[in-house]
Amino acid sequence: MLKTVEGIYRNGKVELLEAPEGINEAPVIVTFLPKRLPLDLRARGIDEAQAADLRARLRPFAEDWERPEMEAYDVLYHGRFPSAKDPFPVRANSTTPGTAVTTAL
Repeated sequence: MLKTVEGIYRNGKVELLEAPEGINEAPVIVTFLPKRLPLDLRARGIDEAQAADLRARLRPFAEDWERPEMEAYDVLYHGRFPSAKDPFPVRANSTTPGTAVTTAL
């Protein structure tokens, strides 16, 4: 079974952002994600203050939204699991600038 967790590559090492459950030792593949460009708020019709207000109002939902089982909604939206090539990923957990995703084989 494959397990994916996010991490950050720093000083020659990958630091995982969470411990993969049930895996003590496993070979991994590390994929380096491109850094995301800053979001153009004006192109989306909002300013900095509106974006800050929106982030504050959505913060209570973040923990539930980032749960692994929420990937089912990604499949419904995309018709498949989202990929790094999607211009507008549904969930933000895999689009953090400078992150590396590791997959245990």
